[in-house]
Amino acid sequence: MVAYADLGGLGSKQGAPEYYDWAAASAMPQLLPWLAILGLLLLKPNRRASAWWIWVPLGCLAVVASAPQPILAFLPSSDFELFLEMSCALAFGLAGVWLLSSYLGWKHRMLAFVGFLVALGAISLLTFVCRQGWEDVSPQTLQVGLFLGVSVLVISIAVTLAGLVCRKRYGCWRVGLWLMAALVLVWLLVLAPIFAITMMASHSGPPVWVIFAVTGVATGITFGTLLPFLVLSFASGFYRERLKDLLHLGGATAPPVITPPMPAVPAAVGG
Repeated sequence: MVAYADLGGLGSKQGAPEYYDWAAASAMPQLLPWLAILGLLLLKPNRRASAWWIWVPLGCLAVVASAPQPILAFLPSSDFELFLEMSCALAFGLAGVWLLSSYLGWKHRMLAFVGFLVALGAISLLTFVCRQGWEDVSPQTLQVGLFLGVSVLVISIAVTLAGLVCRKRYGCWRVGLWLMAALVLVWLLVLAPIFAITMMASHSGPPVWVIFAVTGVATGITFGTLLPFLVLSFASGFYRERLKDLLHLGGATAPPVITPPMPAVPAAVGG
């Protein structure tokens, strides 16, 4: 590289050359989330053709995240792209959870919740870090990463609550509506203390409608990311059973009743 500036008669126009070896950025970090999902598809419970339908919702959300459009006018373009990246990271996490659901549908609901939370958080955060990189971490990136972590917790709690409310009764509208209601409730419980602390610190907090507006946006982002996977579960028998495992809607099958054999009646001896 050579610096160039027209200084008139004050000096030379061209500075001393500086040599720099430019290395192309590796595409491996961008491919890691896709390879992780491919690896999960190779697990024994997923070795069937119907499991590969997971690429449909995942691909749709990845395409939307890679081609952002200014839908939300109140967000700057850079922040909006970060939120799309966050939704894409959540999509990879949900795809991983759906593929691991045969291991997560344990009998104890608390263990299933912990497994759901760990799997969703690990895959989502890994995807977000791989797509953003560590070279240029801005405060906005850290804030969106924090929102991603909170979204992982909210989704995990909401799915558990929806499973509790449905009580082993499965229905597309029933599951979808209760899951949306659980997301609204959990987001309100998470955001209300934040707004309360802000009001006490500044002695003049935002109006009440702002709390509901932020809750609506947060619910829309999380439910909008969940929706393609819900549609896949409603349309595919394979993933319908996976959703039932996540919500504990299948119920344990009763063991077969074994009838003891009847004792043989000795034949009467005729006289």
